[in-house]
Amino acid sequence: MNNPAHPTSTTPPPPAAARLVEIMENLPAATIALVGDLMLDRYVYGNAERLSPEAPVPVLHFQRQEHRAGGAGSVAANLAALGAAVRMVSAVGEDDNGKLLRQHLAQAGVDDSAILRINGRPTVCKLRLVGLAQHRHPQQMLRLDDEDCRPLPGEVVQQLRQNLVDSLDGASALCIEDYNKGLLSDDFCKQIIAEARSRKIPVLVDPAAITDYSKYAHATAIKLNRTETQQVTGIDMNEPAHFEPAARRLIDMLDLEAAIITLDKSGAYLATRDGPSHWLKTRPRQVYDVTGAGDMVLAMLAMARSAGATWAEAVALSNIAGGLEVERFGAVPIRPGEIIEELMSDLRLHLGKQRTLPNLLVELGRHRDAGRKIVFTNGCFDLLHLGHIKYFQFAKAQGDLLVVGVNTDDSIRRLKGNSRPIIPQADRLAVLEELESIDYLVQFDDDTPLNLIQQIAPDVLVKGADYQKQQVVGWDLVESKGGRVALAPLIDGRSTSAVIRRILEAHGGQRGGEGESGSG
Repeated sequence: MNNPAHPTSTTPPPPAAARLVEIMENLPAATIALVGDLMLDRYVYGNAERLSPEAPVPVLHFQRQEHRAGGAGSVAANLAALGAAVRMVSAVGEDDNGKLLRQHLAQAGVDDSAILRINGRPTVCKLRLVGLAQHRHPQQMLRLDDEDCRPLPGEVVQQLRQNLVDSLDGASALCIEDYNKGLLSDDFCKQIIAEARSRKIPVLVDPAAITDYSKYAHATAIKLNRTETQQVTGIDMNEPAHFEPAARRLIDMLDLEAAIITLDKSGAYLATRDGPSHWLKTRPRQVYDVTGAGDMVLAMLAMARSAGATWAEAVALSNIAGGLEVERFGAVPIRPGEIIEELMSDLRLHLGKQRTLPNLLVELGRHRDAGRKIVFTNGCFDLLHLGHIKYFQFAKAQGDLLVVGVNTDDSIRRLKGNSRPIIPQADRLAVLEELESIDYLVQFDDDTPLNLIQQIAPDVLVKGADYQKQQVVGWDLVESKGGRVALAPLIDGRSTSAVIRRILEAHGGQRGGEGESGSG
């Protein structure tokens, strides 16, 4: 039953993309303590070219192998990729796999000094055989697990507890990544949650696939998937109407501040003790491999909250991070720039392509930080025709983002006379907005685009081939900053003036208007 003290609105507006970009741009170098089961992911790749004559099974012709940090190691690598100072508390075997795993963590920038090495116990290793058809399309065919899931000896647990206490000094969050491999016993889990909460350090839990969650009681938040939620609450999670009761049951059962239920392609459901619930949906994805998606979600939650994000903002960012993860093969850390790029795409989708110059410069700065090449062109673009379409396609091909400066009606009248433009600026911009080649539109009222070019500082400046380079406004400015000028080929007979002339001739009128370049 819902607690009537809690608002239960499930359709508040999603966090604004601009605010999420701001959070990602200002992620702190937060210290995150992480405790959980470490494992080594081994991938053996081979071409699946034939069936075995011994049995109807594919034969793999070995090509290569890879090793990655898995389990809590994947969370650690994700946190480090997001800029965290990660203190990893765990245990591995005194074996080659343990040594290799620690090397991977160290290379990722993770502090592994609190990882214990245990004689007589193997490092958890998951070996995946990956088949490729005609040297492409990797597909996992078989997984072999090497592990000992018995509880750790008491003296090892005591040392881990001390390592955890030391790792909490100065930490902004504690993440618990439980795979039920013998590390996080009930008592140990309860002790470390109590220790963190006594220091007012938030605790975020990614639980094991178990039915009794009592050891996670009094954590700050828990992140679990649809199946896990159904197992622990007994509530059918196939019905959207059940999301709210299930999340509330988790909060009440475990005395949590927040419960986050991931819903695969449907996004995530968030409930908080004192605030409204949110169903944060996500964009459709081409799911390639779900490995590591939950690890990425936990890491993003911890970093977003450390950056001051609300729960809704943190979950929205985690949706994006997890969505990007499932498009990769295996557990691959997602970096802030990739998330910002996704958010920038959302901004263009929701805000359209038109920008004021100040707002445009802010967004272009973010694109530049991500290494994108910016192309600029300008013109009147009155009576859009095939010549314009080919022109924009050429311009876009010169870089990553195409910014188009569009003359206002007043500036066109000054340049071409009172008979122009034929199409008013609002209509011209609305038509240009629909062209796939264009990323941003900005108006200008000056007689030339020089001010725009100075402020945008494009990597490539495009104009029609009816100009020579030295006739292109701003060519010297662009080249002085390391950019270049590209002259787009013209299509015979395709110009606005030619279109106007044919219209007038067809209706018995006289030729009007001024001459115009292919980009006019």
